[in-house]
Amino acid sequence: LLLGCFALLLPPPGAAEFSPSLDSDFTFTLPAGRKECFYQPMRKEASLELEYQVLDGAGLDVDFHLLSPKGETLVFDERKSDGVHTVETEDGDYMFCFDNTFSTISEKVIFFELILDNMGEDGQDQEDWKKYVTGTDLLDMKLEDILESINSVKARLSKSVQIQTLLRAFEARDRNIQESNFDRVNFWSMVNLGVMVVVSALQVYMLKSLFEDKRKSRT
Repeated sequence: LLLGCFALLLPPPGAAEFSPSLDSDFTFTLPAGRKECFYQPMRKEASLELEYQVLDGAGLDVDFHLLSPKGETLVFDERKSDGVHTVETEDGDYMFCFDNTFSTISEKVIFFELILDNMGEDGQDQEDWKKYVTGTDLLDMKLEDILESINSVKARLSKSVQIQTLLRAFEARDRNIQESNFDRVNFWSMVNLGVMVVVSALQVYMLKSLFEDKRKSRT
């Protein structure tokens, strides 16, 4: 069995990486008999939320593992089609793996999304804003109020983007299921049509043989 591991901490030059300040989503194909692992660096007292879905493949299931920097198993999902997990983190690299080694034929198309909170950058932004707060008592709206409004809008926009991403993933999985059902219906329709043609030909042949003049064969 082959084990593929993709390190998100130190990617090769020019490769895509997960930004620690933004939500990230990724879709990949997991071959039969394979296991793929990913690494995400986290800070202490931050939050890591991970959601995954199996979009295509027989059974729509996969094994999922989430391990702490110390190698402890935090989450283990066996033969699941989707899952949502949130953990409070410490400093270090968290590893999560998708395991399709139980399947010998079918590959799986898997979508997952990472949501990183309290990574420290927002706090630094707020400290930068506070330098400009002095002397704003005469304003109708203080800079703290503006910052609070901006953060509220940012949070709602991020949630909207997350929901839209999940809806696209659901739509992709449903479309794959419908296309699979469409192909299956077409196949069996052609089989039934072939059987009907053969049966009709046999019936015509049998009827013609019943009314055939036997006297010609005697002469």
